[in-house]
Amino acid sequence: MIKIYRTENSKIGEEHAFEPGSWIQLTDPSLDELEMISERFEIDIADVRAAMDADESSRVEIEDDYTLILVDIPIIEIRNEQKAYTAIPLGILLLDDYIITICAEETPVLQYFVNSTVKDFSTKKQMRFVYQILYRTCMVYQLYLRTIDNKRTEIEERAQDDMKEADLVTLHELESNLVYFATSLRANGAVIDRLSRYSRVRQFPEDKDLLDDVKVENGQAIEMTIIYRDIIHGTRELLSNIIDIRLNNVMKYLAAITIVMAIPNIISGFYGMNVDSRWVPLQSVPFGFTIICVSTVVLCLIVLKVLKKKKML
Repeated sequence: MIKIYRTENSKIGEEHAFEPGSWIQLTDPSLDELEMISERFEIDIADVRAAMDADESSRVEIEDDYTLILVDIPIIEIRNEQKAYTAIPLGILLLDDYIITICAEETPVLQYFVNSTVKDFSTKKQMRFVYQILYRTCMVYQLYLRTIDNKRTEIEERAQDDMKEADLVTLHELESNLVYFATSLRANGAVIDRLSRYSRVRQFPEDKDLLDDVKVENGQAIEMTIIYRDIIHGTRELLSNIIDIRLNNVMKYLAAITIVMAIPNIISGFYGMNVDSRWVPLQSVPFGFTIICVSTVVLCLIVLKVLKKKKML
């Protein structure tokens, strides 16, 4: 899908033709659309299709007539019937009179611009637009990072009462998401450093301050990712230890019950032996059966008390 936007008097509007100063947005484009953009603006088809490859790394490539900027942006996907977070490439092509963005999926990073929620946004100020995209990317990363940490907090709060083995799987998924984020943010950091030395496109004085803000926010997102990943790793180990402790308690309880139940079995086994009645205690004593039963119960109670004192119950 191709959409064309252009700002006039700080207001963005959708266009129906390629006008100078426009922003051309390609979202999950077809092969025909990619080839049309490649031919229309004389761009190498490999550079146009780069953003459609999930394994492409973030980079800046400067050609004679255009510049390709690839960065990783965060998205939400459904994995194992649950929300998961990952990163996909966003391609930005800078031409003399146009800026083209290419992404395989709809992204909230660009929706901020479509919905006119970004201040001082202009499709004609290309480098400022690029820095604003990078800044919004950092903000979305931080938003998703806080959401991940909130999920981790929820699991940790119910660890004592209603913890399930599925929580360990969820924590593993969250930790995997943070690994993707950390890798993508570091790669984006390299792109930001490269752009700080970029001089082909005209930049305004305010753009330098915006680029500094992007560096700070990207660094903060990297730091948050590392901190949250370490915390989730510790939480996962805590839950594993809690599960092990609960299992040990159950096994200890079952072992204690087995010891107590073995006493009546041993006594009944002795009296069930096929031997001369002269050698069986209490064989001829009145109420002998009652005495044996009472003695068995007393012996079981003594064993229970000993086990409780040893904290096995």
